[in-house]
Amino acid sequence: MTEQPPEQFLTPDESADVDQALLPSHEKFLTRLTISSLRLLKHIAKDAGVTVEKLTHQQVIDFFEKDSKIRREQGADAAFLKW
Repeated sequence: MTEQPPEQFLTPDESADVDQALLPSHEKFLTRLTISSLRLLKHIAKDAGVTVEKLTHQQVIDFFEKDSKIRREQGADAAFLKW
């Protein structure tokens, strides 16, 4: 994998927009999670060579397995996800 994730999957501007939304806290959390998930799904789709619409659940699982293996074998800095 050549592309590395941003330090955060939610930009400061996006976070500020969510904070300003007229939503209860739990819905703001879900909104942040959804925005971050979309960004991650776009990366997974690019990595798999398909559009997000064509991405399958198996491709998502494969990506996480691959990233986990990289983390185990090469260290956390080599993995895409930093958690």
